[in-house]
Amino acid sequence: MSSRLPSSNAPRLSTAPSSIKPRQLSHLHAQLAQLSANLADLENLLRMTSVQAEAMRGLGAFHGGLFMAASKVLGEETIAGSAAQGNQEQRRSGSSEA
Repeated sequence: MSSRLPSSNAPRLSTAPSSIKPRQLSHLHAQLAQLSANLADLENLLRMTSVQAEAMRGLGAFHGGLFMAASKVLGEETIAGSAAQGNQEQRRSGSSEA
């Protein structure tokens, strides 16, 4: 009775050079397709990020303007309040001297 097992010197059919190359090429093709899809997604995300960065720049300028306006208003109120308080103190000290 002869054995059905391949001899140790014969290459296995699953690893024969003729079947390895097409399988590797198929695997590489699938990886390339995935890479292309990922690059397309990345390009789309970068485009959206660019648009959002421009919007953030506009918001930053707007907030900067609000801060400058608030600083001016609060600064004028502080100066006016200090002047009024100084006038009241001068009146008090002037009336106490007389």
